[in-house]
Amino acid sequence: MGLFSTFAVTNTTTRCAVAAAVALIALAGAPAQAGEPGQPAAALDARLGEGPGGRTALVRWTFRLDAADRGLARGWQRGGFAGASVSVPHAIDAGHFKGTAGMRNYEGSVAWYRTTFDAPRPGAYALGFDSANFRTSVWVDGQAAGSHAGSYLPFEARAYLQAGTHTVVVRVDWRDPGAQSRAGFHRTWFNWGGLNGRVSVRALGQSELGEPAVQTALSPLAPAARLATVRVSVQLRNNGATRTIEPEGTLSRAGQSVPVAFPPQLVQHGQTTLATGTAAVPKPSLWSPAEPALYELALRVGDECTYTTHVGLRQLTWHGGRIFLNGRRVRPHGASLQEDALGHGDALTPADEDRLVRELKAIRANAVRSQHPLDPALLERLDAAGIMVWQGVGPVEGAGNWYSNTPQLLRSAQRQAQDAAQAAAVHPAIIAWNLVDEVAGNGRNGWEVRYVQSLTRYLHAHDPSRMVAVDVWGTHPPSRAGALYRGVDAVAETDYTGWYDSPRASMAEQISMMRARLAAMRRTFAGKVLVISEFGAESNTLNPSGAPGSYSYQAALLARHIGVYERDRTLAGMFIWVLRDYALIPGFQGGSIRARLPRVRIIEGLIQKGLFTYAGTAKPAARTVARRFGGLSPG
Repeated sequence: MGLFSTFAVTNTTTRCAVAAAVALIALAGAPAQAGEPGQPAAALDARLGEGPGGRTALVRWTFRLDAADRGLARGWQRGGFAGASVSVPHAIDAGHFKGTAGMRNYEGSVAWYRTTFDAPRPGAYALGFDSANFRTSVWVDGQAAGSHAGSYLPFEARAYLQAGTHTVVVRVDWRDPGAQSRAGFHRTWFNWGGLNGRVSVRALGQSELGEPAVQTALSPLAPAARLATVRVSVQLRNNGATRTIEPEGTLSRAGQSVPVAFPPQLVQHGQTTLATGTAAVPKPSLWSPAEPALYELALRVGDECTYTTHVGLRQLTWHGGRIFLNGRRVRPHGASLQEDALGHGDALTPADEDRLVRELKAIRANAVRSQHPLDPALLERLDAAGIMVWQGVGPVEGAGNWYSNTPQLLRSAQRQAQDAAQAAAVHPAIIAWNLVDEVAGNGRNGWEVRYVQSLTRYLHAHDPSRMVAVDVWGTHPPSRAGALYRGVDAVAETDYTGWYDSPRASMAEQISMMRARLAAMRRTFAGKVLVISEFGAESNTLNPSGAPGSYSYQAALLARHIGVYERDRTLAGMFIWVLRDYALIPGFQGGSIRARLPRVRIIEGLIQKGLFTYAGTAKPAARTVARRFGGLSPG
């Protein structure tokens, strides 16, 4: 049961296991039981979803808060500490986001998790973490196994183990959100700590497959394409002796099974290389918001490893400022979301993710925007629902800020964006990689410009099937586009006319301001795909009907924005901020709106620009938006 070698921690979970016959049993320090009220543990195991074969979810853990940070001195890394039984994914004190207790939770603390699993035979094993916030250290059987920093980024720990029972201990430190921002991990909602993503264990074989990606060319380029030429790429690692390896693959749907042909290639021991195969799919069923057809992609190397996922065959193009999917123009419209659910924080359950998708459907959205990389299970749901994704990758800064101002921080920012894009590349719903959030002018400095330029080149070379985008702070746009924008395909801009900007202006004046903003975007970013990334207003029941901050004011303002945007044929898309209310910082009372509207009443600690409340109740604006979005034409 001893550890033969120290883990190597990597920033990806897309590795595959030995054949499924090698079963792993998660003991989790407690009998299997419901992880959430009324939810069986089996449903949580299903959250592993698509990916390498042979994985088992580590669901049940013993949890212990360590506010005084004495666990290391007490030897908790060896396990044995007492605590509460919790289910992972897990956000610590998810009910504490307001008042004194909320502030303590937001400022962060230290916590420990431990569980066990059975290794049925000696060999190499991998622990996969979808996400943890913020600094994570891992031990196996009391020996240091590695560390990782940053949330919403997958990582792995590996070891060679004897057969038997092994103890995994994880220490999570989410103190000082300001320091997290300075390290390039700014958060745009509450600083939830914990193992907020799924954790799994699997045995490793002589080869591994991971990080698949699919690119499709249609002939002809039309929804009724007669042939899809599909290019499948996958990372291939050889853990055995130097040899020739030939992966196999199939694309299957509704009785149709098409082989994916990979050429054999010589792979050195310990080498990871890119394997690329092709398939010709006659009369393909194409993925689109109207008909989100999915194919099962099954990959394998003999009986050594497997990888299974679902993919969509679709061709995305853009020109003249317009977006085309399978040769037909699409205009993405929807809302941004934060992965936050009342009582669960950012450790979303399957029911939480299903509810987010239902809310998007309820407002007739065909797209969603996120500032952070979305959970893999949520992306799978969006694929299946036909909801396009404007996906943020890389650092998320406060408006106009940029913290990655040293060579080391710049490299970290680049890796962060690349890892996020590679991990999610298989999802057909993603149509754009957004590199920065609310950049001011032509960039904060040369570091930010270099980051955008380097990532644009990288993504154009590695993923030409998606747009590269940047998000501009709408009150600080450039009058002339500089080098930062030169290579990007799309520019998204915030427009808070009627809230932060001119809330006391008349309806006619606000409409004129919105149109002026669009005209300025067209002049500055001629030829780019143009999107409004954020618009909206806070709303609750504390303000008089019709006054700023009321439900009726929010609904009317959103209707005005949508009315202007739908009539502008040069605008490619629009995203409301935000789908659902969420926790921000305890004591938050609206920010800069207080200077413009000192009498507006805000519920402390919450962003209330949602179309749904934090508890998931639809506001009147949700019905208004559904009517307006339902009337949008696709072209």
